[in-house]
Amino acid sequence: MASVIVTFNIMPEGVEINLQELEKEVKEKIIDFAGPDFKEDSDIKIEIVDVAFGLKALDIKAIFDESRGGTEELENNITEIEGVKSVEVTDVRRIIG
Repeated sequence: MASVIVTFNIMPEGVEINLQELEKEVKEKIIDFAGPDFKEDSDIKIEIVDVAFGLKALDIKAIFDESRGGTEELENNITEIEGVKSVEVTDVRRIIG
């Protein structure tokens, strides 16, 4: 079965949110969702990107096995983290090989 690379944009509630701490919590949720075959060193890339007026967001690319199905459960779990305003899947691509 193929893998998919999913890009998430995670907006914090405000500029006062500690993005390094938020990044750690989000990464834990992604690892739990992905399952035991997830490789932390190569299956995830997290960047802090500027949005506007000092606000920054997390831009996350993660590789999942296609058998995991949709990411709605993961999106809901991330939304429950304190300090997260919104989670948006901005891209999904299938990786074959």
